[in-house]
Amino acid sequence: MADVSTYTDLVTPQHSDKPRFMAMLAAVAGAFVDQQNLLASLPAAFDIDQAIGAQLDAVGEWVGLARSVKVPIDNVYFAWDTAGVGWDEGAWKRPSDPAAGLVLLDDTSYRLLLRAKIGANHWDGSMEDSVSILQDIFLPSGLMPVLTDNQDMSMTISLSGYQISALSRALIVGGYIPVRPVGVEVDFVIHIYDLLLNGTFELDGSQTLDGIR
Repeated sequence: MADVSTYTDLVTPQHSDKPRFMAMLAAVAGAFVDQQNLLASLPAAFDIDQAIGAQLDAVGEWVGLARSVKVPIDNVYFAWDTAGVGWDEGAWKRPSDPAAGLVLLDDTSYRLLLRAKIGANHWDGSMEDSVSILQDIFLPSGLMPVLTDNQDMSMTISLSGYQISALSRALIVGGYIPVRPVGVEVDFVIHIYDLLLNGTFELDGSQTLDGIR
């Protein structure tokens, strides 16, 4: 990060003991330092893994994917005593959200779709490349993808992890991940390892911490 002292330290002793001169120099140099720091921060501000809000929307415009969805997504709002939409799972209903379904994605879910769109834009159509792209899409979200070619014009994508939001699950199951060959049916299977109340782990266990029970 640029600092004003980078420039004020270059002043010779003949002038560095003049407080008004040094103050004027610091003020002038500070304007350019601020511009340097702003420009240096732009790559991180628009990085898909760090961008939020308007910056993530700008990434979406570049990628070619809007934050809004055409069909409202139901059953994803946070609710008490409801499995799958409890703490860290359900989406918080904002004042602008409709009562019947969500149409504007939050940053986390939008980022998932942007990764999928970027992967689809670079995909060469091969099975090998699709595995790499699926890992780029889901591993940052804590999900391990496994692709199975069923040899009948269909493939199964299994996702395993410890937690996934209700909205992300709806987007995945709803076909919003565009990585598939033309004419091939894709079936997503999601396995969530639930944390039991006794501190142990179990695959799809019945005594889970989903929601508040």
